[in-house]
Amino acid sequence: MILAKLAYKSLLNRRASVLLTLFTIAISVMLLLSIERVRIDAKSSFSNTISGTDLIVGARTGDIQLLLSSVFRIGHTNNGVSWKSYQYITSQRGVKWSIPISLGDSHKGQAVLGTTLDYFSHYRFAKKQNLTFNKGHPFAAINEVVLGSEVANKLGYKLNDSIVISHGMGNTSFHHHDDNPFKVVGILNPTGTPVDKTLHIPLAAIDLIHGGKASHEHEHEHDEHNNLVGHPKQITAFLMGFNSPLYTLQIRRNINQYKPEALLGIMPTVTLKELWEMLAIVEKILLLFSAVVVLVSLLGMLTTLLANLSQRRRELAILRSVGARPWHLFTLISIESLLTTLLGCLVGSALYYLVIFSAGGYLQSHAGISVNLTMLSYYELGLIGVIMAAGFVIGLIPATRAYFYSLSDGMSIKA
Repeated sequence: MILAKLAYKSLLNRRASVLLTLFTIAISVMLLLSIERVRIDAKSSFSNTISGTDLIVGARTGDIQLLLSSVFRIGHTNNGVSWKSYQYITSQRGVKWSIPISLGDSHKGQAVLGTTLDYFSHYRFAKKQNLTFNKGHPFAAINEVVLGSEVANKLGYKLNDSIVISHGMGNTSFHHHDDNPFKVVGILNPTGTPVDKTLHIPLAAIDLIHGGKASHEHEHEHDEHNNLVGHPKQITAFLMGFNSPLYTLQIRRNINQYKPEALLGIMPTVTLKELWEMLAIVEKILLLFSAVVVLVSLLGMLTTLLANLSQRRRELAILRSVGARPWHLFTLISIESLLTTLLGCLVGSALYYLVIFSAGGYLQSHAGISVNLTMLSYYELGLIGVIMAAGFVIGLIPATRAYFYSLSDGMSIKA
């Protein structure tokens, strides 16, 4: 206890250099915990890019290719799904809801998705979060469009603006549908998913902009019958939700064995995990960065302790002269380094919570990472324990040097 009090007073006496060391450790702990939290939650959020959807059905390609085209709007499928097959499959027992999607058009490099009002009711992201509107409402007429948040912000659109859709994905559009402009009636809140980069129009509008009838003729016909679905020949893919997981497995098997046309049913959560495993290099880089941050801070602490020890040789010699034994000096320096590491970990943990609380909304809306503000997990506490142990081991180096300092060596130092 006496040595602990002496160590505490010694730290107070050298508070400027101690605060610098403590701040370095605190920053490293904050960065380590934050990076680990983002790494873990990024993996979870990636797996929940689309949530609550049991099956995605499209033309028979590969699981990841279908996922990339239907969810991430990356690449394209050569074939689609006939409307007849869509109606047949979604009429099966156990199907709770379905969302047809049609891709292939764009606007200034942003994907255009034809769908139904069920998209706004049943599509989920992150941990089964609903799509919500920042402004406006879902489309109610065939010539209306709902924008993702990034589309609206990037292109500067607001409600009631007029938009012209182009044929072709990305920036390789070959034909502009100037005769069928769309009016912006809704802008979605940020989700951090591909939804933010998407323009949503009624499924019937896909037929309209590629069909032969005049726009006013189609518009009148669909408004009169309140039909935004139309009768498309085929769609790109469709999403499904079931009343029970048993139906999911049964209907998936039936889809993969479907004889009228070659179809593929994938479970998005499983395929997303497979895709993340292919991107495991990102996770490894984050882990490496975390380790480097901690290593640099501990080396900084070692440098500071050794520099301070060189300046404290007279102080240690005086302690020896009043009866302190070498192991007293060893214990004193060890306690000082342990206290500094402990305080650094406590301050770093507090900073971590402050950063996560402040940046949580930004990470969700701009990076799609849903960060959970929870108590430190056993894994995170284990990381802090490792830092504490490493700090203690680092402190043994100057403590060992202090142990071997002799009384005459300390007294001979010039002022």
